[in-house]
This record gives sequence, C-alpha cells and structure tokens, in this order.
Amino acid sequence: MAVQKLKMASIIGRMNELDEVTLRCGQSEMFHPDNVLSFYSDTTPFVPIGEDNPYTAPLQKLSDTCKKIEHPLSFEGAPDCKSEEEDRVLLEYVEKFTSYIEECLKRKNDAEQKIQELNASLRDLSHFAGMDLNLEKVTDCKFVQVRFGVLPKESYDKLSVYNDNPYIMFFPNSSDATSYWGAYFAPTEQIDEIDRVFSSLFFKRISLTGYQGTPEEMIERLQKQHDEATALVNEMNEKLSAHWQQEKDNCQRIFNHLREKSIYFGIRHYGARYHESFVLTGWIPAKGEEEFRESLEPLESVEYSFENAEAQLEHSPPVKLKNPRLFRPFEFFVEMFGLPSYNEVDPTIFVGITYIIMFGIMFADLGQGLCVSLVGLFMWKKSRMRLGKILMPCGISSAIFGFIFGSVFGFEHALNPVYHALFGLEDKPVEVMHPATTNIIIYSAVGIGVSLVMIAMLINIYSSIKKKKYGNALFSPNGLAGLLFYGSIVIGFGGQIAMGWQIVTTPYVLCFMIFPLLLMFFQEILSEILEGRKDWQPASWGEFITQNFFEVFEYLLSYMSNTMSFLRVGAFVLVHAGMMMVVFTLAEMSSGIGYVLILILGNIFVMALEALLAGIQVLRLEFYEMFSRFFDGNGRPFHPVSARQEQNQA
Repeated sequence: MAVQKLKMASIIGRMNELDEVTLRCGQSEMFHPDNVLSFYSDTTPFVPIGEDNPYTAPLQKLSDTCKKIEHPLSFEGAPDCKSEEEDRVLLEYVEKFTSYIEECLKRKNDAEQKIQELNASLRDLSHFAGMDLNLEKVTDCKFVQVRFGVLPKESYDKLSVYNDNPYIMFFPNSSDATSYWGAYFAPTEQIDEIDRVFSSLFFKRISLTGYQGTPEEMIERLQKQHDEATALVNEMNEKLSAHWQQEKDNCQRIFNHLREKSIYFGIRHYGARYHESFVLTGWIPAKGEEEFRESLEPLESVEYSFENAEAQLEHSPPVKLKNPRLFRPFEFFVEMFGLPSYNEVDPTIFVGITYIIMFGIMFADLGQGLCVSLVGLFMWKKSRMRLGKILMPCGISSAIFGFIFGSVFGFEHALNPVYHALFGLEDKPVEVMHPATTNIIIYSAVGIGVSLVMIAMLINIYSSIKKKKYGNALFSPNGLAGLLFYGSIVIGFGGQIAMGWQIVTTPYVLCFMIFPLLLMFFQEILSEILEGRKDWQPASWGEFITQNFFEVFEYLLSYMSNTMSFLRVGAFVLVHAGMMMVVFTLAEMSSGIGYVLILILGNIFVMALEALLAGIQVLRLEFYEMFSRFFDGNGRPFHPVSARQEQNQA
C-alpha cells in the first residue's frame, strides 16, 4: 500500500532558454508541471506567461487538410524527436502544402458542383427530347406563354373536365409509370388563371429558361460540358494522389515535430515570468532526480532545486500508485472511488486481497470459477480491458473455494473421489445446504465483517497518524476509541454467545464501552485541546450536546449496519447452491440432449448473473463498509508531460 515518492522541482532561468527547458522537461517523460502562482503569488512579482501556442494553428491546418483528402494523420512521433530545421521553414512548408491541396480541392469541388447541376439539367431536358422547338424563341414569346413540367397521370385524366376552356390543354412528350412530361400554352393575359388550374392538378413546373436551340442540341452541349467537368475531377484526383505520395513522409515527419513541440509548449502555461526571467515548478519521481538534473545541466542560465513532496503537502502533490504486479489491476477500483492523497494510505493491496477472497466465497464453484478466469484472460488479451485482469485471480479464488465446498458446475458430489483419495474422506467436508453448515456460514460471514471493519479502523488509525491528525486517530468513531468500543462489544457479547465467556461486568462496560463513547462524544473538543487550541469551547453547549448525541447514535447504528451488511457474503453461498438446484430440477424434467442443454444454458446463466452480482456486491462492501472508515480519496493523478503518452492515447 504505497504511493510513489515524488520531489518538487523548481526551475529558474532566462526567458530565451524557456523553450529548451520545456523541451527537456517533456522529453524526460517524468515532469508533472504545476501552477507556479499557487507557490509564489504571495511573495514574488511573477506574472503568468500568457503566450498563445504558435503550433496549434499550423498543426490543425495540416491535420484538417489531410483529412479532406482522406489521409488523416496520427501522431507517431518517437521520444527524443529532434529536428534541426527552423520552425519558420516547417511553417512555410505547411502553408505551401495546404495551399496546393486547397487549390486542387477547390477546383475539384467546383467541377463536382457543376456536374451535379449539369446532371439535373440533362435529366430535365431528356424528358423533352424530340420536341421540335427552339427553346430560346419559345420562352421569349410576348403574347403566348409556355410552361414546361411534369403532370401526374391521374391529373392528366382529369383534364377532360376543362374541355370548355380551349387553353387548358397539356401536350405530353414522354412518360413513365406515374407521370407525363410536356408543356401547356396560354395567352399572356390568361396565363395566371391557367397556372392556377394546373397547380390544382399538381403540375410541377420545370424551368428551361436560358437554353438555346432544340432540346437535343442543348443536351449535346451540356453533355460535352459534363465530360469536361468529369475529366477535370479525374485530373484533380490524380494530382492529389500523386502529390500525397510524394509528400506523405514529409507531412508525417512535420506533423510529428509540430505535435511534439505543441505538447511541450503547453508546459509554458504553468510557468510565470518576471521581466526576462521565468520560473517553472513541477513534480518528478524521486528516483528520477539524478537523470532530470543531468538533462538540465547543459543549460547555462538555468538554476534548479528539488524538495521532498512531504514538505509541500499544502500544495497537494500528485499521486502515482506503486503496487506489486498482482494487485495493480485493483488500482482500477481505487481510482473509481478516488486517488489517495499523497500522505494517505493506498488501499490497493487491501482491496485486492479482500475482493479476491470475498468474491471467491460468494461465487464458490470450481468449474465456473475457472471459466470466469478464462473469460477474464480473453477480455485482457483481446481488448486490454482492466476488468479482465481482475477477473482472472477472482476466478481462481472461486475455483479454490469451489473445491472446498465441493461444487463443480453445480454438481455437489463430483469431487468426492478426490476427497477420498487425498484426505480419506467419504464425502465432501462442507455441505452448504445442511442446516448446521448454513448457520456456520452465516456466523462466518458476520465474523468476516467484524474482522474487516476492525482492520479498516486500524488502517484509519495508521493513516491519521501518518497525516498527523492525532485527534482523529484517538477519538473518532473509526479511531482508537471506536475500535475499543466496537471490539469490546464483539468480544464481550460475541464471546458470551459463542464461547460462554462471562466478561461483561460493570467495570468492563464502564472502561470499554462508556468511556470510549464519551471520547467519541467529545471528539471535537478533545482534538482541539490536543492540537493546543485555546478556543476549544463550543459557542453553545446545548447545541453541541444535541448535535453530538445524534451523531454518536448514528455511529452506533452504523456499527451494526456495517457488520450486518457482510451477511450477503454468506447469503450468496446459499444463493449459488439454490440456483444450481433449480437448474438441476429443470434438467431432470427432461432427458437426453434436453438434459445436457438445460445444464449448459443454466450454468451459463448462473455464471453470468452471479459473477455480475457478486462483483457489484463485493465492490459495495469495499466502498461503503470499509473505505468510508479510513479513505478520503481526494488525491490528484500524477500525469507527466510525455509525447509518448499522447501517442498512446491518440
């Protein structure tokens, strides 16, 4: 249960070397920058470095341009990527490359837009091919107006209703299954009335204004323009492809360089300046101090100092967890709740041990447990799911407890020959559904809960001493006073029930129950006295007594409820046996292939459901019954600036 040791690095130098400093800090992959003004704002005239990142715009421009030609760039920069080229040359290249691509894309897009327009015109004109009309002369008539368009066949059949009007006549030229394409004519003074009639018949007008010659002649001219535009699109595609093949390596290299410089430039925003000097602060792993010193050593004007993070706790040093390989996957659960503060206990190992054991007890089956481990292995190998690495040891734990309980895919006596061969037993040692065993399982679950609650209190005492919160360590409900009270209840009454001990006497009650309760009741006052405060007296004794009475009462209820919550550990043992009993009952109602199929499907259902429920319930016990006693989770993660990490996250 450890947090990696860090040191605070303070770097001071001339502004003309700030770029080189940020580059070296980033390439070290161990520098976590922090806001300088939070350290020095009250004592120095430093002001923020409010410079815009000069690499953002060209980087975005290059990225967007490559996306437009369907060749998106992804960061592939290696650490220690150093370019001897000046940034000005790189920016000029970006401008030249993007300008050429944009020009080709503009010509291509204009041609594609023209093709769409030509396609629409050709489609319209094709319906009027064969009409011996000069479109320009027809549309220029002054005394007669012509309307070209499409009329539904149902509407065409209704034209007979208007036979008394000689101008309501439609001249079709082409048709399909639902419509006629053609035209109608009318004197100019009556065209509005005729338009209203045809509009009521759902006539859709098609404008042929601006065309010259017959429809066939216009189709020929437009088709030629269409071919020219298509050729231009193909030409631009070839140019874009050829240019990309020629420049793709340069684009990738320059993109990597700009991306890396942009990442490292971001470090400047955490710094501050005073005239021509800068100051930069951040955190590095203590074991990397020497390497970090060596990276800054060649810079002449730069001075630096290192201080243990323990001396800067008021600035909340970031946290990087450090745990054995077996327990690293369980950092996932800790991070879900919140990282520990730098001087707080890391509960990862405690979570790993208790989670594996309780999951195994609640989901005890040799065969199903091994299946869960295999599923976890697949999840990790296939998708790198962190949950998969958690399921692997949990499944093994389930298999171990399944061996103890004698359950293999719900078969409760399949391991009897193994017990006989190894231990000389005629039957399995634990019969879960036997009444006497059921009581033992329930009592054991309560015992597990009592033990874990007391361990959580011990961890809180240790953590509070580590954080120099001695009042909390001694007088809080989860400190020494709470441990003494809770332990006396468990030993006194539990020992009397289980072992027949008669130790709950008046002195026992006064010393181990009443006295700890009084310490918890006056926790705030005693803590302030212990810290040497002179204003320890409450503003109102009546309000203090009332408030603390209900708080202590709540603590007493929480002791009982937290302990009883662990009954679910034993309950799930019985639930597993009961669910598999149901599966076998259903299977026995069938025979042959039906029996086998029901057993397989039943095992899959029980395995999926119980693994989910057991996983959630154990996590609930971790968070609510144990974490709440000793863990705050107010830490912030240690995130060193690193181009490599940016690459992995991309």
